[in-house]
Amino acid sequence: MSTGLREYLDGPHKAARDLVRDGLAANAELLDAGLELSRSEYRDKVLAVMQQITAEGHTGRGFPKEFGGQGDLGGFIAGFETLAFGDLSLMVKAGVQFGLFAGAILHLGTTRHHDEYLTDAIEGRLLGCFAMTETGHGSNVQALGTTATYDPATEEFVIHTPTAAARKDYIGNAARHGRMAAVFAQLVVGGETHGVHCLLVPIRTKDGDPLPGVTLSDCGAKLGLNGVDNGRIVFDQVRVPRTALLDRYAQVDAEGNYSSEIENPDRRFFTMLGTLVQGRVSVGGAAINASKVALTIAIRYADRRRQFGAPGSADEALLLDYRMHQRRLLPLLARTYALHFAQAELVEEFVRLFGGDGEKNDHDQRALEAQAAGTKALGTWHATETIQMCREACGGAGYLAENRLATLKADTDVFTTFEGDNTVLLQLVAKGLLTNYRESFGKLDPLGTARFIAAQAVEIAVEKTALRTLIERLRDVVPNRNDSADPDAGLRDDAYHSGMLRFREEHMLAGVARRLKRGIDDGVEAFEVFNRCQDHVIAAGRAHVERVVSEAFLAAVQAAPEGTPRERLRDLYDLHALVTIEAERAWYIEHGRLSGGRSKAITALVNELCAAVRPYAGELVDAFGVPGAAVDVPMVVPSQHE
Repeated sequence: MSTGLREYLDGPHKAARDLVRDGLAANAELLDAGLELSRSEYRDKVLAVMQQITAEGHTGRGFPKEFGGQGDLGGFIAGFETLAFGDLSLMVKAGVQFGLFAGAILHLGTTRHHDEYLTDAIEGRLLGCFAMTETGHGSNVQALGTTATYDPATEEFVIHTPTAAARKDYIGNAARHGRMAAVFAQLVVGGETHGVHCLLVPIRTKDGDPLPGVTLSDCGAKLGLNGVDNGRIVFDQVRVPRTALLDRYAQVDAEGNYSSEIENPDRRFFTMLGTLVQGRVSVGGAAINASKVALTIAIRYADRRRQFGAPGSADEALLLDYRMHQRRLLPLLARTYALHFAQAELVEEFVRLFGGDGEKNDHDQRALEAQAAGTKALGTWHATETIQMCREACGGAGYLAENRLATLKADTDVFTTFEGDNTVLLQLVAKGLLTNYRESFGKLDPLGTARFIAAQAVEIAVEKTALRTLIERLRDVVPNRNDSADPDAGLRDDAYHSGMLRFREEHMLAGVARRLKRGIDDGVEAFEVFNRCQDHVIAAGRAHVERVVSEAFLAAVQAAPEGTPRERLRDLYDLHALVTIEAERAWYIEHGRLSGGRSKAITALVNELCAAVRPYAGELVDAFGVPGAAVDVPMVVPSQHE
């Protein structure tokens, strides 16, 4: 069964995934490099393996054929996600080089940049950085302090770090290997600031020495990902030619005249950032795959490790036979499957919009950005929770570095904050829901969001007839506090699951809108209004993504081949949906949508589903197709004396 299910999980990009699996298997020694080598040696080893897989064509898969790529964007993302089955420093370094640096050239540059730099970048000859984050500004990219001031006398931009807070920080490839940086800076032309733009700035000579005016330093040891050479960059009046500006969305001519087809500076900024959403899509998928590695290790361990047993019996029980152990691991397994299918939907939509064949509009792109933000947030939080639980479920063995869970935990921890802090990302999701993406992008900071909502969207969200109609319709679908006569009825009904999750999402969204409107009507300052209910905003965004993930899982179950694979997925789907409802049962009870009896019935059914999944839990993790070296750790491989 696991073979058929694996093919279904791999989907249309199975070939790309298998090529990366083979590459990881061939470089299995990299899995131990972080423990055995010095930090400098480890970094160089990661670079060497990255250049090897680059030479084999894996990393260029998503780029246009005219620059040596294969024009297979979906396969590129699938391959990148699969890199998470191996050493995560390799995955992140490849993401910096090909997703961020080369991606910035491709999406923000024009023909001259493509012709001059892109082939070298995607073939690994030009190693680069993505210099966006600053010491004083992370998620708030619009407030970056680095400046790029145009000098018409020499037709150059002067790149400068005016304050310590404007230092570029945590920049991958900057400490050791990078030769050029895609630098995000405030563009100043003729004394006027036009907002953040991106320029290509050389930072090292061919021999690896910093160029004049460029100060490079090493971020040093980190919690994880020590095979990635994160560094800091300070610019002191560094000059680059006018053509260094990646000018797809804005141009500066020789005389110093700034122009852009997108007149609104906020819209121009978010259009630029929107083209770089691939990184967020990829990180979410990688986190989900890291969860698969941890679960494969922990479930295989639990299926062979024995502990205690029935009184009077000489036989000890397998860990996975204990109900509490099932409760710890199997709902996380079900959620991993759910997120896998939600990620697959996201990648399919991303390829449709950016793969060159489909038509896209502003609404579709903003919807994709929100979907990517939400999936990345839940996927990376899930990885953190799952890996920690797997570590605990393996006891002392899970604490040993040789069993990989320690490295997985350390290397994935930062996923919750890079490519966007998860809390900020869920705020973006909720803002999109509140405004229904009306007429303007707004700003991502709380003040801009509050003003945008106050100006355009609150009344729409509160008064929208469709919202009231939906809630009325859900009252017919979702049982209320009086449903205790038959608490088990319909608990495995798809409409029940969807109705409960939709009710929670829409109720929370309407509640946020009412709070915002009430505060504004009372004359409270816009920032303070938003700040008071920011926790409510984040919760509404999360409720939305939870519903989207659940419905993606259901769609995948319905599309699965008939027979055993679909039956297995059906049990997992029901387990995931009911655990999601169970986790918020206090809220449902507070809002009259769940009785005490039905709440208990849900818990009982979750236990039954865990027991039902337990016999084939090993097959379910085998279907992930994690290469053997990544999961054949000492604690799950029987020793010779066993």
